[in-house]
Amino acid sequence: MARPVYIIDGARTPFLKAQGGPGPFTPVDLAVQAGRPLLARQPFAPTAFDQVILGCVNVIADEMNPARVAALRLGMGERMVAFTVQINCGSGMQSIDTAYRYIEAGKADMILAGGAEALSYAPLVFPQSGVRWFARLASAKDSMSKVAAFLKARPRDFKPIIGLERGLTDPITDLNMGQTAEVIAHLMGVTREQADAYAVESHQRLATAQAQGFLHGEVETAFARDGKFYDHDDGVRPDSSMEKLAKLKPAFERPWGQVTPGNSSQITDGACWTILASEDAVNKYGLKPKATIIDSQWSGLDPAIMGFGPVLSSNELLRRNKLKLQDIETWEINEAFASQVLACLAAWKDDKFCREVLGLDSAAGEIDRAKLNVDGGAISLGHPVGTSGNRIVLHLVNAMKRLGTRRGIATECIGGGLGGAMLIETV
Repeated sequence: MARPVYIIDGARTPFLKAQGGPGPFTPVDLAVQAGRPLLARQPFAPTAFDQVILGCVNVIADEMNPARVAALRLGMGERMVAFTVQINCGSGMQSIDTAYRYIEAGKADMILAGGAEALSYAPLVFPQSGVRWFARLASAKDSMSKVAAFLKARPRDFKPIIGLERGLTDPITDLNMGQTAEVIAHLMGVTREQADAYAVESHQRLATAQAQGFLHGEVETAFARDGKFYDHDDGVRPDSSMEKLAKLKPAFERPWGQVTPGNSSQITDGACWTILASEDAVNKYGLKPKATIIDSQWSGLDPAIMGFGPVLSSNELLRRNKLKLQDIETWEINEAFASQVLACLAAWKDDKFCREVLGLDSAAGEIDRAKLNVDGGAISLGHPVGTSGNRIVLHLVNAMKRLGTRRGIATECIGGGLGGAMLIETV
């Protein structure tokens, strides 16, 4: 028999915009900064967890298996099992889902699940021709061979490639993620003006949340080694406006594209942790659960239209739990691109899409924008790829508790043609 799985608590660092070079924190640094205050306020020792699971996409060479490195730095003990998961944008949610399934099956009672990403540390890499040149030079047996190998060098062999740019390009379709957003915006008739308006609203909602203290207890101050501290998400632009965004040129499909830097998620560093526990752990430590995980779903689709991932995964989640779109009181849809979120909303309202793709009898219906990303999203916050899925689950729970709603879904599109969704109920 499946056991209930509770979300107990969670915390994250501020999300910090990449500034053209490595930021103040590596992925593990970020995980530790988020983890220390979270663990310090718990009524149990850090060693009480059964496992640590961390989502991370851009793992740096000095921190292989960042979950284990973070666990040791957090004082969780040498015997703590810790592993890292990677499913692109879904990595942070995958850590929660994996923990959920361990606890549900009775294989664990308490797991620390998180996500950490420092996109500012994305490497510069050499072209393959440059790598082969280095290999020939290194394997040369004598001086004459080394000279001969050296003379075969060409300037183009050493032109660096931005690793992040290649990482955000699908290897099957050769489309970058922005281009996939353009595809589904075109299919659903999303306009540039609609995308810009959505982006402005995202910034306004985050600015309000910060001013009203809605993120207190969720966002913890991060302290860098040079003494500087970071206490808020720094990507928010409260003065964002339609006039300002209209001046930006399309980033991926010039001159007619809809996707610009202003209506896309920001390149950002950040980490987030969520504590999951069984009923046995709740009773043992006197914990106060915030919510319970009801179900989760992962779905696959054509990588060229990966932005529809939330529609497919959420639809299956609703179908399996005999719910309708209107039964969900609060939504978190990761804002990879404004046009991508709007295309998903349009797909749910489209009779043909719902019949042919989702297998429904008619259109699923409309999501009230007042119920969606109530405190902004990745357009204003940023999208640290391995972290975002964890953040939207944690924030969904916190938002529902504040708003007094009971049932919510956190969902996201995932590069490579996937979507993930999680059904949550408050307790």
